[in-house]
Amino acid sequence: MSITKENIIGEIVTKDYRTAAVFEKFGLDFCCNGNRTVEAASREAGVDPEKLIQEIAQLPQTGTTSAINYDSWPLDLLADYIEKKHHRYVTEKIPVLQGYLDKISQVHGDRHPELFEIKDLFTECAGELSAHMKKEELMLFPFIRKMVEATHSGTTGLTAPFGTVQNPVRSMMHEHD
Repeated sequence: MSITKENIIGEIVTKDYRTAAVFEKFGLDFCCNGNRTVEAASREAGVDPEKLIQEIAQLPQTGTTSAINYDSWPLDLLADYIEKKHHRYVTEKIPVLQGYLDKISQVHGDRHPELFEIKDLFTECAGELSAHMKKEELMLFPFIRKMVEATHSGTTGLTAPFGTVQNPVRSMMHEHD
């Protein structure tokens, strides 16, 4: 993303959420005062706009992972990748998003009470997602690694200590048939 001094900081964050961390680092409010240009916001905060723009430009370019053929990966490698890449990312970002929701609810909640519901729903979803990821890390992924190891060593008779893994949506649909 190419940023100039004339860009509006709120629009920059809307296009790339990762820039929020840069604005926060420099003490720039991109929420309630997000309608200012980079130059105006920087000047008010006593920040060099060129330094701010340079730091945003140094953010890694987001690329597509569609070129990666995950189907060809061994299951244990795929489990490692999910845990180290996706679980860590979600674990790091939940508190950041929670902080933004807390702030926006406090600042704008009196005029927009729906923000409190959004915050509560996010908190509930984040808790369920965190619990789901922890189950994968403690039960499913170790079992997958044991399965791969058993396949390589020729061991048979490995049973899952957690029952079956099934699609909960599909299970719920069949309950109502």
